[in-house]
Amino acid sequence: MEILGGPNFGVAGAGESHGPGISSIVFGCPAGIRIERAQIQHFLDRRRPGSNKHGTPRNEPDQVILTGGVFDDSDHEAMLQGPTLEIQAAEKTTAVQTYSSGFSTGEPIAAFVPTSSSKSKHYQQFSGDEGSVRPGHTDLVKHHQSMGFVDYRGGGRSSYRSAISDVVAGSIARAMLTQKFETHFISNIVQVGNLKASTTLSSQFDTADPNAATIAAIEKTLSESEIYSIDADFARNAADLIMETRKQGDSLGGVVEVVAVNVPALIGAPLYNSLKLRLMGSLGGLHAVRAVEIGAGNDVVTRLGSQNNDAIRNEGYATNHHGGMLGGVTTGRPVVARVAFKPTSTIHTAQQSVRKDLSEIEFQLEKGRHDPCVAVRAGVALESRMAIEIANAVLTHQAGRIHADDFKLF
Repeated sequence: MEILGGPNFGVAGAGESHGPGISSIVFGCPAGIRIERAQIQHFLDRRRPGSNKHGTPRNEPDQVILTGGVFDDSDHEAMLQGPTLEIQAAEKTTAVQTYSSGFSTGEPIAAFVPTSSSKSKHYQQFSGDEGSVRPGHTDLVKHHQSMGFVDYRGGGRSSYRSAISDVVAGSIARAMLTQKFETHFISNIVQVGNLKASTTLSSQFDTADPNAATIAAIEKTLSESEIYSIDADFARNAADLIMETRKQGDSLGGVVEVVAVNVPALIGAPLYNSLKLRLMGSLGGLHAVRAVEIGAGNDVVTRLGSQNNDAIRNEGYATNHHGGMLGGVTTGRPVVARVAFKPTSTIHTAQQSVRKDLSEIEFQLEKGRHDPCVAVRAGVALESRMAIEIANAVLTHQAGRIHADDFKLF
């Protein structure tokens, strides 16, 4: 079973790119957290194919339905205003209303996002033992790992579409963390190919944490930007570069910074359950990621200790080179990471490759719809993975604090 997060908060996901849909079971959300389908949908809309003209031309509505783990005894009718789920089989139709809003019950929360815009015929060239292998993709390893039974359409489980479960669970983790700590998660594209942004979130938050008004203004700027960057000049130039590269049948890499603000201090652990370890693994495990930096990242190599250490006063850390964590434990400053994505593997440029039987070919993509730069749509998945890991760390921290009053029935 594939599980992201855990053991105290996480998600189990299932489903392939061109299958009927993606199923998600989110576990560990404490009871009493307000869950809104519309809020989950908001984040899914940022991730969905077709949400940005510089991403894949595949257009999916990605409408989520909630089927378990949510309840509101004050208004059953309002609770059941989610989309209608209809099943037709053996000339019988069953229709049920799904959840629109409610409170988490403490039980697993179940969600499903159907697929409607798959074009499986585009992937016939990858079928069977003589199917072509795309350089840089999982076609070869997944075919042999599954003994030939893998669903290769759209990349199957290796598709970025499987990150829907990340976003569903991340939305619920956000709800918990926002309601309890006013924690917010923001991402920002800072590099596309050789183009680099001159303005970053981490530099703005180095000496002072943002207030609610600043966060709202940043989120507004990002939502209006062509490629989800706070640097307007960079966003325009990067968009032009992506468009030109797409026309040439090639692809680009990119770097996304992801930041969590108002993170509770003292969560995490110093070694094997270090939050730094968990975040680097979780962020690094997303499709196409090749590097993860925390805080000042690789730049620390060029500094002296006296330059890199963050001064401490009685009100807190004066700067944030440490990226919100020391020894794998949070300090209360923003948690900062930068994540580097490789260029999209599936491109229209001719390349040397093999068939699945290892006979050599000159590979040429026949059909397909793909992102020319995967970093364009990746920010919300990174935010979600960070939210899941921080939610898990909060619950793990809480497990070490036992209060007898919490265990009384009468």
